[in-house]
Amino acid sequence: MYDKEAVLDILKQIHDAIQRIIKRSEAITKVEDFTGSSEGQEKLDGICMLIIAIGESLKNIDKMTSNELLPKYSDIDWKGVKGMRDIITHHYFDIDEEEIFWICKHQLRPLSDTIARIIEDIKAEN
Repeated sequence: MYDKEAVLDILKQIHDAIQRIIKRSEAITKVEDFTGSSEGQEKLDGICMLIIAIGESLKNIDKMTSNELLPKYSDIDWKGVKGMRDIITHHYFDIDEEEIFWICKHQLRPLSDTIARIIEDIKAEN
């Protein structure tokens, strides 16, 4: 068994980070909104840092739960989410702005919903 309170704390931080990315990316309607100005580049940088934090936190959850929690929620490509952390961290100057844009517009809300569901499921177990 794992420390449910510690995992819940991390999941809440992840959920908060996802909400911050969603809010920051609301005004981004095309990739050029990231690349066409210093303000856009700052948003991209901030979003990338949060994606790194999310990926690292998910890796920590896997360690804490012996890789048993996240696979129960197969609607999310957990390997892909954690892999984005590695790509951004190790290849920062080669970031594909189109991929980050796609993530912001299509993958964050489902991830947020799933994280919220995991939180509720863990709370219901107590």
